Amino acid sequence: MMSPVTDNRPVLSTPISLGGSLQNHGVRMTRQRRLLFELIDVSREHLNAEALYLLAKQRDPKINRVTVYRTLKLLKQEGLVDELDLLHQQGDQHFYESRLKREHAHVVCLRCGRVEEFFGEPLKRLKQQIEAHFGFQIVVARTEVGGYCANCQLRVARQTEELRDKALVKK
Repeated sequence: MMSPVTDNRPVLSTPISLGGSLQNHGVRMTRQRRLLFELIDVSREHLNAEALYLLAKQRDPKINRVTVYRTLKLLKQEGLVDELDLLHQQGDQHFYESRLKREHAHVVCLRCGRVEEFFGEPLKRLKQQIEAHFGFQIVVARTEVGGYCANCQLRVARQTEELRDKALVKK
């Protein structure tokens, strides 16, 4: 199962060049590599390798799983995609997203697995506070916050109320 994300996916003001980054390291930009990166970049969901493979197969029936895994490894090495575990809500499953958008936090519901992306000034301020406090230059920041979404909180409250009502009836 893929994790849905919010629709507002801002892009960095200075996007990383896919072809340029790979070519700088002597790696050829193939049609299939470009396809896989574009699918990750435009997806409104966090894709795992299998989901990415299935999407790519629709556009290029000749693509195979080995190409997907090798390309993911290459794109990670080049800093073009991030590999996420999203608080292990789906076991050891990993998800991928483009680094072309600005920094954000992943807000994960620990009950239903829904993933929201939070973009905002508080994240920027937190980084600045950490840098100032520790004299540390932050190059990469990944923030994941786990909790319960409004729907799950409501569902749990209803279930608790129903259990309480049943217990009272039995007395």
